[in-house]
Parts: sequence; structure tokens; C-alpha cells
Amino acid sequence: MATDAEKLLEQQSGEIDFDELLRKYDTEARFRTLTGRQGAFISLAAIAMALFHFYTAGFGLLPAQTQGAVHLAFALSLTILLYPASQKHSRKDSIPWYDWLIAGGCILATMYLVVNFIELANRSGNPTKLDLYMGGLLIILLLEATRRISNPVLSCLAIAALLYCYFGRYMPELFAHRGFSLTRIINHMYLGTEGVFGTPLEVSSTFVFMFILFGSVLEKTGIGKFIIDLSLAIAGWSTGGPAKVAVVSSGIMGTISGSSVANVCTTGMFTIPLMKSVGYRSSFAGAVEAVASTGGQIMPPIMGAGAFIMAQFLGVSYTVVAIAAIVPAVLYYAAVIVQVHLEAQRLGLKGLPRDRLPNLWRLLKERGFLLIPLVAIVYFLVSGYTPLMAAFFGILTCIPLSWMNRETRLTPSKLAEAFEAGARGALSVACACGCVGIIVGTGTLTGLALRIANGIIELSGGLLLPTMLLTMCASILLGTGLPTTANFIVTSTMAAPALIQLDVPPLAAYMFVFYFGIAADLTPPVALAAYAGAGIAGADPMRTGVTAFKLALAGLIVPYIYVFNPILLFIDATPLPMIQAIITALIGVCLLAMFSIGYFVTDMPWWLRVIALGGALGLLDPGTLTDVLGLVVLAVIYGVQRLRKRSEDQTFIQTGESDL
Repeated sequence: MATDAEKLLEQQSGEIDFDELLRKYDTEARFRTLTGRQGAFISLAAIAMALFHFYTAGFGLLPAQTQGAVHLAFALSLTILLYPASQKHSRKDSIPWYDWLIAGGCILATMYLVVNFIELANRSGNPTKLDLYMGGLLIILLLEATRRISNPVLSCLAIAALLYCYFGRYMPELFAHRGFSLTRIINHMYLGTEGVFGTPLEVSSTFVFMFILFGSVLEKTGIGKFIIDLSLAIAGWSTGGPAKVAVVSSGIMGTISGSSVANVCTTGMFTIPLMKSVGYRSSFAGAVEAVASTGGQIMPPIMGAGAFIMAQFLGVSYTVVAIAAIVPAVLYYAAVIVQVHLEAQRLGLKGLPRDRLPNLWRLLKERGFLLIPLVAIVYFLVSGYTPLMAAFFGILTCIPLSWMNRETRLTPSKLAEAFEAGARGALSVACACGCVGIIVGTGTLTGLALRIANGIIELSGGLLLPTMLLTMCASILLGTGLPTTANFIVTSTMAAPALIQLDVPPLAAYMFVFYFGIAADLTPPVALAAYAGAGIAGADPMRTGVTAFKLALAGLIVPYIYVFNPILLFIDATPLPMIQAIITALIGVCLLAMFSIGYFVTDMPWWLRVIALGGALGLLDPGTLTDVLGLVVLAVIYGVQRLRKRSEDQTFIQTGESDL
């Protein structure tokens, strides 16, 4: 089937420029195309950045602030050199002189901390004028670099946070504070450990970078094509097989890639034409790919690097977060697969012929070893290795294994390309985490997070369900267009405290805002992942966005379930209640899938869809009574639909006989 997929891709490649599509919806793809000496310099600088992080991961990190400063020096300077100030008016094939100057300023402001680390530590809280000038320069350049590579919303949020620090005394009573001087603000953001060089950048300069590098090295072995072929071999023959292939392959790739849009444009170029080839509507095909790719961010083991930051914020091991995320992720993908299956049944779509599909055992024999690094990294994490060392050993595992097959072999040139791609892939995360540090620092300096939490609780009257609804809306709004890591940091800082104040376990609260922050990529009017899918499918973007939101809706009920029933996150879990909770949650997402698609056995009338919705919402509240009611609703729907199907079949037979 690999051949058929390639034929479909070749046929569509003449119609769609995938690079242009990626640049349209993913700001990280809007970089300069450099050749000659400038291109060689950028490549060498990116490889040097990757080698620095690889070496320190394996042989010892620098002090946290120094590690973060070197990390940011590479990231800011490369971002300024690679990304033009204006997409319309700046040259894309060369670096202007003023960007070289700005890049030098980035290196100066960050390396000032490294060179003067001991002196700055000794005079902590008493900065000199030069310290403040360097701090001000870094903040300005960080905002500019983030604007260039990421969504401008993030830079605007950081600027608003800085203005709030200074003008707090003029704010409404609920958000007012005494206000802080420029000296205090710069000192807190630049020289402290709760601003730019706080936890977000610390995690970016260690765990996150190494897992991005691991993903880049793994990608160079050709694992993306292998996962698509493997998914085709497993599910391609079933009802609506290509759509299920998209769900499985995009889910696996999404947890490695860390970007919903990039994942849509990578796996979607194969899966979307396949879905259309068996009869799925263009908008539905694009939506399935978008929902599956976005869900990769919540799928263990990597979760778009969000798991490591969540563990750091909670003060627990990575394993706790990864295990907690298993059941919600399975429920999310179960909801998507059920809807895909129901849609295929409704349209009468079949799977692909088995003779067009790759042979599973031959595939595993030839390239199955590519899965070993993924298994190895999970083993290292579960065995008690730090995420940093797990990623380090994961990369070392990839290199010798790749030589088992000529097509997958990591030659020195391919390894250098992987290291360069890894460094370039980490630039947006580094800039975003540094910029988010300003927002987090504002929260610690002014108490903003607590004030927002109090405001949400006051609006909701102190009731949990209205608070969850408001927190959901805030998370979707705050997460719009942000990279996964920055997305979680912003939502967990600004939105999660309201849930925690109402005695929701912190892990459940953080997971709740993480889910809905990620959902921003599927929520119109700024559904970037859905719009990228629409571009590949040749569908209407808004229609694709609405369809994607409908497909994700059944999965997005899951956060409400585990807030009401934290046992799904393995919080105080015991076997029997855990099994009951999982079964009832599965019934809930299936009922919501029926409501969304409007089909089960046969087309569902509107009143039966309303009953399905009511049964699904009833299962939000854990308890034997609601669980029994959910089962009754499912049984009633099944019985009614079977009778309706039998009646339709009899009518069809009678009509056929009368025609004869």
C-alpha cells in the first residue's frame, strides 16, 4: 500500500505546495531560505546548539541560570537570523546587516549572565545600571524574537503583563496592586529565577530540547513512513480504514512532533488523499487528520513535551504524569475512532483491499526495529532515569539500530541534518518559554494568578461546573496559536488555580487546562490545525474547522469526566472502581459520538440524538445510578435503532418487489 499512498501523494503534489501550506498556518515554517556562506553558518550554529545540549545532557548540566542563558543565546540569535522582521517586506534569501546586529545584541545580553554569574549572585537584589540595561535589552529582544517565530499573541500577552506590573495601581479593584518600578521589574524578570530564567526556560533548556532532538533523529530514520505503513497494515482493511489509519498514525507521530500543524502537514499529505479516495468528504478528511494530529499532544509518553513541564510544576516524577494521561488519551482517541467508524457506516464506505496493503509481518521484519527507540525511552523513564538521561540514551539507541537497514541508516551527514533540524525545531519553544517566563514572573510579582482565580470563582458563584466552563473558555482563548509547551504554561498559570481553589486535585486541574489549551487548534475561528487539513484536502476552512470541533467534542467531554472522577487519572485508584469508571466513560464518549454523527445502526432522528446527548452528559457525574442510566440509554437507543433498521429493510424489500 505504500506504493498506492505514494501515487496519491504524487498526484496531489502537483496541485498543492505543502511547504507553502505549512508556512501559511505554522509560523515556525516561515524562515529564510539561505544558501552559500550564510546558510553554512546557520547550519553550523544550529548543530553547535544541538551538540551543546547533547553533551550537557550526558555529561553534566551547567547551573540552571547559566544553562538557560546559553540556551537562550543560541535560540534568540538563530531566530533573528532565520526569521525576517516582516514576512511581506523583508528579504527571504539573505540576512540583512541589522539582523546580524540584533543577533549580536541577543548574544551580548544573555552571555552577560554567564560571564558575570558569580558577581551577579553576590550582589543579588542590588543590580547595577549595566545589569538593568542588559536586562532591558534582553526583554526587548526576547519579545521581538518571539513575535517573529511564534504567534504575536504571546508577545502581546507578555507586554500586557509588563504594563500590568508597572500600572497596577490604576487597575480595577479586583486586579489592583501597588505597582512596581522599572528597576524592580527588570531585576525580577532578568536576574531572578521566577522571570525569563524561571522554570519554563529551565525545562526548555534540558528535557524539552532533548526530546525534540530525539524526535528529529528518529524522524531521519524514516519512522514517519513506517508508522503510516504499519497503521495501514493494522487498520486499512476495516470499515473506513484510511480514516482509522489517519487516527492511529497521526496520534503516534503527534506525541513525537510536538506541533499539531506540522503533524497535519506531515502525515496528512498521505492520509487525507487516502480518505478521499474511498469516499470521505474533503472537509471530513481534513477534520479527521486535524483532530488526530492535535490529540498527539495529549498522548503519552511525550505529550508534545508538556508532560515534563507538568511534572516539574507539580513536583512529581514524570512517570506519575505519563500514567495519569493514559486513560484520558485512550478515551479521546476511542471517541474519534467511533465517530470515524459511524461516519463510514453511514456512508457505506469500505476498507481498502488487503492486496493493496503492506504485509504486517514483512513490515515488522524489515523495519520493526524502528520502534525499539520508542520502547527503550519508555523503559528508561519507567526504570527511574531522569527524562534528560532517557532522551540522551534514546538518541544513542537510534544510531546503531538505524544501520540495520540501508534506507534507515543514519550516516554522519544525515545525523548532522537531524541535529540541525532538532535545534531549529526547538527555537520556537525556547523563545516561547522565555516569553512565558515574563507572564509567570508577573504572576509571582503581583499575585495576578490568584486574582484571576478569584475572579473566575466569583463569576461562577463558587460552583464547580460553571467554574469548569469558564476555565475551559479561558484555556481555549489563552491557548490560541501557542506552541504546546507555552500553551500549558500560560493556561496552568492563569486558569488552573481557580479549579485548585475548589479542591480539584492539582493533577486533574492541570490536565483539564492542558486539554482545552490544546483544543484551541481545533476551535474556530482560529483552528490552525483544521485549516491546515482543509488546505491539503481542498476543503472550505471554516467547514473543516466546525467538523473538527464536532469530532473532537466527544473527546473533549473527557476532562469533565476526570475532574468529577479523578480515579481516571489513577488518583486514589482501586481496581473495581477504576474498571467501572473506564467502562462508563467509554459509554459516555460513544453516546456523544452517536449524537455528533447522528448514526447508529441507521440514521438517528433528532429526538434520539438528544437522548444520546443527555445520557452522555449524565455520565459526567460518577455514581452507580448515573452509570445504570447510561447503560439504559444505550440499550434503548440500540433497541429503537434495530427496530427502525428492520422496518427500513422491509420497506426496501417491498419496494423492490413492487418494482419487479
